[in-house]
Amino acid sequence: MPDPNDKVKENVDGPFYVDSSCIDCDVCRDTAPENFLRSFKHGYSYVSKQPQNEAERTACEEALAACPVEAIGGDG
Repeated sequence: MPDPNDKVKENVDGPFYVDSSCIDCDVCRDTAPENFLRSFKHGYSYVSKQPQNEAERTACEEALAACPVEAIGGDG
């Protein structure tokens, strides 16, 4: 279960976020490349842009559902 109190610092403000349990598996970046990036310094993904249209929102929801460690939250 993603922890909204444990969000990684690179996330942009908004409903979608990644918490520190991310294992850098690349699923979210493959699923929603417009919205997730990798922090090479820290070895995890983060939300670089909140979805701005229905296609991006759907991709972010798919990334959330596919995350193997449930590190992606969508509080909105």
